[in-house]
Amino acid sequence: VKAIRVCFVFLCFLFSGSIIAQKTERVYLSGMGKDDGILWDFYCTDGRSSEKWTTIPVPSNWECEGFGTYNYGHDQNPGNEEGWYRHVFTVPKNWKSKSVEIVFEGSMTDTEVRVNNQLAGAIHQGAFYRFSYNISNLLKYGDENLLEVKVAKHSANESVNEAERQCDFWIFGGIFRPVYLEAKPPEQIEHFSIDARADGSLLMHAVLKGIKKANLLEANVKTIKGDLVGPPVSIMISEGTDSVVLKGKIKDIKTWTPETPTLYMLEIGLKRNDQLIHFETERFGFRTVEIKDRDGIYVNGIKIKFKGINHHSFWPTSGKTTSKQISIEDVTLIKEMNMNAVRMSHYPPDEHFLDV
Repeated sequence: VKAIRVCFVFLCFLFSGSIIAQKTERVYLSGMGKDDGILWDFYCTDGRSSEKWTTIPVPSNWECEGFGTYNYGHDQNPGNEEGWYRHVFTVPKNWKSKSVEIVFEGSMTDTEVRVNNQLAGAIHQGAFYRFSYNISNLLKYGDENLLEVKVAKHSANESVNEAERQCDFWIFGGIFRPVYLEAKPPEQIEHFSIDARADGSLLMHAVLKGIKKANLLEANVKTIKGDLVGPPVSIMISEGTDSVVLKGKIKDIKTWTPETPTLYMLEIGLKRNDQLIHFETERFGFRTVEIKDRDGIYVNGIKIKFKGINHHSFWPTSGKTTSKQISIEDVTLIKEMNMNAVRMSHYPPDEHFLDV
């Protein structure tokens, strides 16, 4: 009996590990927001507390942590300091067979990334956009790795400065949104989008990468509790496939409306015969949004009057670095004011704001 129990426990661990290996793995090198930053080594080239190595929480704006120079968008003599970051991290040994990317949700602004003294890729320009580098070949698996990041407060690209640095708001520098590693199998779902309509029709566009032996892409719709809704939607693929569209229709769905925001879960999986190679999940709602010329905007056939407000990602003590709790407070306030629309002024918001 003991032998059977040990074998059962071993098989459970084996199965659990297999499922984890098939799903995208994410390891944060920073905190998630303004209240849980991880300390990295830091050097500021000019302004307050400059020209000496110390530490700074990531994510953050360095001005709010006592470094550099505070500037407003229309200042005639803006500070032009740089921030240099260093951070040591380890990577699991079993990631050696995976495709590993380092992802920056936002950095102000031109950002150069090195891993183990090697350039990860081209310098990124533009503060508010997520960017990433595949660093699989630069890593020491099962050992310590050195991450070095150089951030210039202003961009070498004048169009970026005109759009982001010469505006009617405070200008900040620094890695102000989370940084993390993502590990996927070599054959993978790179990203996908969902168009789910009020009549239950479902259209999914998936971008694939490294396809060699995978021969099927399958999507399942489930309730938030995990119950299967309708049959799977699938399409056959072959070596080299890099983009596919899946179409299906789910019966007896509950539509998403502002009053009844019913959500479902999509599980999309890459398979080789019956073997699951990689899968991703995403929440979504079935709803149809239409713009009717000279009339207005309709949701599920009902005309909607927008009562909206502009929204910046900003907090008085932490600049552009926010948190999910701030997003909850902002959205709660917006709804208390009987508003139903938000204009993102003038850049992509934090991912948690869209979730909230």
